[in-house]
Amino acid sequence: MKKKYFGTDGIRGEVNQSKINGEMFFKFGLAAGRYFTNLKKKKQTAIIAKDTRLSGYSLEPALVSGLASAGMHVYTLGPLPTNGLAMLTKIMKANMGIMITASHNPYYDNGLKLFGPDGLKLSDRIEKKIEKLIDRKTELLLSKPGLLGRVKRLETGTDTYINILKKNFPKKFNLQNMRIVIDCANGAGYKAAPKLIKSLGAEVIIIGNNPSGLNINEKCGSTFPKKIQTAVKKNNADIGISLDGDADRVIMCDEKGKIIDGDQIIAALSQRWKKKKILKGGVIGTLMSNYGLEKFFKSKNIKFSRSDVGDRYVKELMQKKNYNLGGEQSGHIILGKFATTGDGLLVALESLFAIRKGIKASKFFNVFKKTPQVLENVSYKDEKILKSPSLLKAIKLAKKMIKGKGRVLIRKSGTEAKIRIMAESENINLVKKCIHIVKKEIK
Repeated sequence: MKKKYFGTDGIRGEVNQSKINGEMFFKFGLAAGRYFTNLKKKKQTAIIAKDTRLSGYSLEPALVSGLASAGMHVYTLGPLPTNGLAMLTKIMKANMGIMITASHNPYYDNGLKLFGPDGLKLSDRIEKKIEKLIDRKTELLLSKPGLLGRVKRLETGTDTYINILKKNFPKKFNLQNMRIVIDCANGAGYKAAPKLIKSLGAEVIIIGNNPSGLNINEKCGSTFPKKIQTAVKKNNADIGISLDGDADRVIMCDEKGKIIDGDQIIAALSQRWKKKKILKGGVIGTLMSNYGLEKFFKSKNIKFSRSDVGDRYVKELMQKKNYNLGGEQSGHIILGKFATTGDGLLVALESLFAIRKGIKASKFFNVFKKTPQVLENVSYKDEKILKSPSLLKAIKLAKKMIKGKGRVLIRKSGTEAKIRIMAESENINLVKKCIHIVKKEIK
């Protein structure tokens, strides 16, 4: 059964439209609060963090009201990276954690990412159960007056998160004599990222850390890496680190200004982890992972499997296969040794730890040759186009043309009204032809 509200990564959409408004956020809070109420626990708790969108000020109170109305005591943390919220949910032994964010989307979108008491994103099964509660009559879910929840603001979330991250590394670990550019995307990591890297002794050039509520991800962050390329070259920095709006993604660039995407980060870390005997089982990528990465793993005798797109599905397959490293080309990378979900800052720290003794970023990350890959996003107005005979025929033709020379992947975005067309092959003209054939039918 198709989900009504949840997509591939929580709930997301345009603010003050059908799903993302105060009324619906009250219902989401009430339903989630009722689902996670554990009568065996004396105190029912939920913790909430958010990114820096203006809409957070109107949506958070509605969400809090719904949770408190379900009998949940609520702690609000303010702006904090998504994995910080996941970590604190687990450490505080809360029933649930909710991140108010639309990740890498523009300011006019917002949404929710929900975590269980184990710090893991919810399964499709649980999301469907919460959806059924959302559509129930409100009065059936409300708590009795004496059982309503209380609400408290916690100001220590950022420091607690930073301390958790630092404990994963030796006490003597420092970044002295390193010059690092950090782009915080005017998002959830704008406090934590500079504070963490500065505390390790690095010289830090900070950009994208002046959120206005309307400039999150705007020509900055992991979806606009030109910003760190320019800053790294201008400041003669050792490396550039670019987060997205909720800091669960990271894209980097080396000292020469060359962009380092998620596939390259995963390849470099897997090689290092295997050498240090840290790598467990193998690596999980997604349907979007570069074919060159797959060939690299084969050459290094590292097991590799692909999951559906979305870090939640990466994590599920990691658990199923008992692997401790996985991620996406977009920079969603899960270091299972340390975390339950993607964390841009944690991945950046692990990478910085690897090059701390003077290793050039260009050398550390340049471990495999990427197969040329082109991705195009095509907007659509009617979902019926996905089942159109002419489109299905075009997809079949494109796959037949590229067979044995590369691959074509067509999928619907889980968060936007877009169809993502990806093709990869050493023959770039063939790639362009295949994409054109599919794109023409969608338009």
